[in-house]
Amino acid sequence: MRRVAFPAPRAQQQQQTPLFTNAKLRLAAVIIVACSILLALPVVLSGFLLDIAILILFWSYLGSAWNILGGYTGQFSFGHAAFYGIGAYTSTWLLVRHGVNPWLGMVAGGILAALFGLGMGFVSWRYGLRGPYFALVTFAFAEVLRLFANNWEVINGSLGLQIPLIRGNSWLAFQFEADKRPYYYIILVLLLFATLLTYVLFKTRAGFYMRAIREDEDAAAALGVNTMRYKLLAMAISAFLTALGGTFYAQYLFFIDPGIVFGSHVSIEILIRPLVGGVGTVLGPLVGGLLLTPLSELTRTLVRNPPAFIPFAHLLQGRAGLDGILFGLLLVIVILFIPEGIIGSVRKRLDRHHGGHNRADREL
Repeated sequence: MRRVAFPAPRAQQQQQTPLFTNAKLRLAAVIIVACSILLALPVVLSGFLLDIAILILFWSYLGSAWNILGGYTGQFSFGHAAFYGIGAYTSTWLLVRHGVNPWLGMVAGGILAALFGLGMGFVSWRYGLRGPYFALVTFAFAEVLRLFANNWEVINGSLGLQIPLIRGNSWLAFQFEADKRPYYYIILVLLLFATLLTYVLFKTRAGFYMRAIREDEDAAAALGVNTMRYKLLAMAISAFLTALGGTFYAQYLFFIDPGIVFGSHVSIEILIRPLVGGVGTVLGPLVGGLLLTPLSELTRTLVRNPPAFIPFAHLLQGRAGLDGILFGLLLVIVILFIPEGIIGSVRKRLDRHHGGHNRADREL
């Protein structure tokens, strides 16, 4: 007599579900390989290529910091240059005027930026500013700080601050003039920290509430979510991380002024990476940074030294602002064809292929 196999009960089926699915194993393998490549890159890169690699990680890190507020919580900030500049000026001023170690100045700048962000956020949200109005307020705060720094003699006004060189490499002094590879590893650690923090936040109740606020703030408030608390939490984390990036840039460049660190171009550069890579995703800022940073350098090089084989090379060379126009046109093309970002476009394809059940990929 032939035996008929009946399906196991649902509870038993859930118990038999493997701890690590194929998707999660693939994801873990990709992460391990990517980290190995990132750690080994400085061994084979040098000069201009190493600078490009540092800038890719740097803008990806700042995009990850912005993404916590603008992507996960839906509070579109157009003024993250304010936090960036606070971090850069706090650590540099403490170093130049009082001899405070830049590592300590980095933490102090992060705390000061977080406090400023809490004040700015509370004032904005207390009076119900949302969407484009909140974006304009953040832009206005950044511009006020730029004008203030331009005219404040205590921080040397529009002349800026020059970090004194020690000639050589020193981890304690956060200066690496002879070899830039330590800068690469520092910004890599910061990027991994921001990415891990974003992923952990995605898994917590606070992260769930932030995403609920992004989808429908009124509905989240009606269900009992303290929207002000979680928006301020996102603001503080985002501002703190952005300020750390400001200190890194100051130590990397050895010079800052109000236009460099408080300018509106900084805010645009920060937010454009997650917009192109995928807003509200863990890997979106990294994908955007990997694509846009070399693209930006390519358009700049094309204008400064156009290849001889281009028929109209003489028309390109030396045209001020033309590199920005070319970069902008390329961005418009990308945004028109993939408005949800690269990660969002890939996620749609995976959802269609797997029927929307590929959770390991959706979490990134």
